[in-house]
Amino acid sequence: MKTNNPAFPSADHDHKHCVSLALKNAEAYCLQQGLRLTKLRHQVLELIWANHQPVGAYELLEQLTQEGRKAAPPTVYRALDFLMENGLVHRISSRNAYVGCSHAGHDHTAQFLICETCGQVAELDDARIGSVITKDADQLGFTVAQWTLEISGICDQCKRGTADE
Repeated sequence: MKTNNPAFPSADHDHKHCVSLALKNAEAYCLQQGLRLTKLRHQVLELIWANHQPVGAYELLEQLTQEGRKAAPPTVYRALDFLMENGLVHRISSRNAYVGCSHAGHDHTAQFLICETCGQVAELDDARIGSVITKDADQLGFTVAQWTLEISGICDQCKRGTADE
C-alpha cells in the first residue's frame, strides 16, 4: 500500500491524484481486511480528502446534503467512527475535525503539524516520538492507551506568502 503524504502541498500539487490514491488505498485496505466501505463511508472519506484542511462532522453533513444525500448527524458520526477505527482518518482534537490518514492500514500513532495561518495539516509518522513517550510514561508507572500529538505553527508557504487560503 502506498503512502499518501502530501505535507503542505504546493500550488502545483495534483490534488485529484492525491484524492484518487487515498481512496484507492482505502478501498484496497477494506477489501483486504474484509471491511465494508459503504457508499456513505466512501463519500465521507472522499469529502475529508477533498482538501488538506481538517473538516468537521457538521461541515461533512452540509456537503452531503448539498450533494443530494439524505444523512443525519448520527449517520455521519457512525461513518467517521468506522473510518477512525480502521485507520483511514484521524481526528484533530484541537479543531474538532478530521483529516485523511496518510498511512492508511499502517498501525501508528500520528503527529500533526497544523498551520495556524492556512489551516493545512501535515501528518508525521515518527516511531521515535512514540518510543520516547512510552518509555517516559513507563518510568512513571503510567500505561499509555492512546495519544495524538498536535503541533501548531506556520507552514513554509504561509511564511513566504504563497499559500492558497
